[in-house]
Amino acid sequence: MITTRAKYHLGQVVRHRKHPFRGVVFDVDPEFANTEEWYNAIPEESRPSREQPFYHLLAVNEQDHYVAYVSEQNLIADYTGGPVEHPDLPDLFGDFRDGAYPLQFQLN
Repeated sequence: MITTRAKYHLGQVVRHRKHPFRGVVFDVDPEFANTEEWYNAIPEESRPSREQPFYHLLAVNEQDHYVAYVSEQNLIADYTGGPVEHPDLPDLFGDFRDGAYPLQFQLN
């Protein structure tokens, strides 16, 4: 049984430690759950451990919006106070308030 605790929560705004993008957490895997191809595409010297939470983000940078999959070690909380401008946010979350996005649907 996996007992990992996620540091970040659904609707929280985070940013990447090394790359210039911010995003909103919309799902969390307790440990790596993507493809081997994806994992092996990361340069070995910067490849994160599989045994940590990985976050699905609605992400934005200066040029684009996309979905990102990021290890916990590569994220930090974003306290800039600004919203994230991603077109898919209204499908999952309510309006930005108090630095986060409230869920628009009921979790089981």
